[in-house]
Amino acid sequence: MNKYGKFAQETWQTTAPKQYALIPDPEEWFRSLGEEAMRQVGELQYEIAGPDPKNETYLEKVGRLNASRMQAEEIVRAEMLTPNVMEDNEENEGMDQSTVLMHEIIQSFNHGYQQDLENLRAEETDRDNQRP
Repeated sequence: MNKYGKFAQETWQTTAPKQYALIPDPEEWFRSLGEEAMRQVGELQYEIAGPDPKNETYLEKVGRLNASRMQAEEIVRAEMLTPNVMEDNEENEGMDQSTVLMHEIIQSFNHGYQQDLENLRAEETDRDNQRP
């Protein structure tokens, strides 16, 4: 199991133990989820990074690609690897208030990242359409 699958499994065990208990084969499920998350991060990273700017130095490119990878990982963690415990009010009752708040913060960041990604895609499409 890769790091994304392990992260998801640990997160589900901690924040959504009732939902976790319903998974028939957790090892296989989280292994598969981790592989899909890794694929999504790889695709999203390059979408976020965009094309290489002219006159970009090697170190600038490394920094840009590293930043886009971290952003892609945050998006994938929030979208794919974190259970939506906010839907189950009974489960939330037993949760520490800081855990509920942290989940709300993650969801908020995810929403912001999604909007940024949609804007980047729209700008890229506009640039592509304007090229002769």
